[in-house]
Amino acid sequence: MAKEKIKQEAKVEEVEGEPPKKKGGRLKLIVMLLLLAGGGGGAAWYFTQPEHGPTGAQEKSKEKPKPPVFERLEAFTVNLSGEGEHYLQVEISLKVSDAKVGEDIKLYMPEIRDRVLLLLSSKHAEELATPEGKVKLSEEIRAQVNKPLNLQAPGEGVVGVFFTSFVIQ
Repeated sequence: MAKEKIKQEAKVEEVEGEPPKKKGGRLKLIVMLLLLAGGGGGAAWYFTQPEHGPTGAQEKSKEKPKPPVFERLEAFTVNLSGEGEHYLQVEISLKVSDAKVGEDIKLYMPEIRDRVLLLLSSKHAEELATPEGKVKLSEEIRAQVNKPLNLQAPGEGVVGVFFTSFVIQ
């Protein structure tokens, strides 16, 4: 028994002579690895979203704008209001938001032509002679064409009216 006590005391002295073990070392390493993996995963997710990172920017720059769609109306010849005998001969092209609106214009063409004819014949030669008068007329035509299409919001339906020929006599 005495020998066993000596052996146990020798072991205790050997253990006490060793530097103390660090118990938190492994825990710190595990926490750091988890933080690093979580940060990497979060960054990967963020940059793979379409609105972020290089892939989203490249896709946006590769998108080409849609070509404009125009619908040409047949020429209009109308008598203008007011004193004297003035008439207006005008050719109009309509810029539309998409091809479907162009198809809708063809379906409603009789109503659209009627609306434009009534609008043109209500004008006086003096008010159409100025650039401001022509701009105002183009806005009025746009509004009249969009009514049968039930498209009144900006950017929908007819978005522009262009005079390709404009003669007042």
